[in-house]
Amino acid sequence: MTPLDRLLPFDRDGALAETFTRLQLLRGTAAVLGGAAVGAALAAGSASAASAAGDIAILDYALTLEELQAAFYSEAEHAGALDGALARQATVVGAHERAHVVALRRVLGGHASARPAFDFRGVTERPEQFRETAVAFEDLAVAVYKHEAPRIASREYLAAAIAIHSVEARHAAWIRRLAGILPAAHAFDEPLARARAMELVSSTGFIVARARTEGRSAPRFTG
Repeated sequence: MTPLDRLLPFDRDGALAETFTRLQLLRGTAAVLGGAAVGAALAAGSASAASAAGDIAILDYALTLEELQAAFYSEAEHAGALDGALARQATVVGAHERAHVVALRRVLGGHASARPAFDFRGVTERPEQFRETAVAFEDLAVAVYKHEAPRIASREYLAAAIAIHSVEARHAAWIRRLAGILPAAHAFDEPLARARAMELVSSTGFIVARARTEGRSAPRFTG
């Protein structure tokens, strides 16, 4: 027998039964709302985790691009095959790219990937090929940052990406001018998805599992 059953004989106007019923409804509603709140919290947590993972993936790939460019310019400086304005560009931009690597590694912390090995196959030792490749690298970096930045949820990660993006755009304009290409041909730039950028970089063969010396006294790679 429930407490209500014991009280019913004395509940001549039904007030107790009505009160008990309301209490039961309130408890049921609270349970439903509580379950919904827990569900919402779990969903929010899952969304937050997915967002964080997405941010890390974006910045980690940006790090790969910065490592690629830093190694490219550093090797060109080491090779000493450039002179004049092109050598100046490689020196200045190389320092920038190395700073970008340091900054991204600091932001990513333990989430940063290991530094890849690179083999530029002599491109850094031939001024014309160096210039053409530098144009491609800088245009690629600008397009990738443009595509990925709006997808970054973390303010800290976004700030890091935006700070680098504007400098990469200046790099692109600088090397385009040295290559005789109009620095800003259009009023708007097209973004490039990370997946497409990965395909393009992979197709160059510049990122290698293990660097090759090809029997040269001065190796053509940055390991």
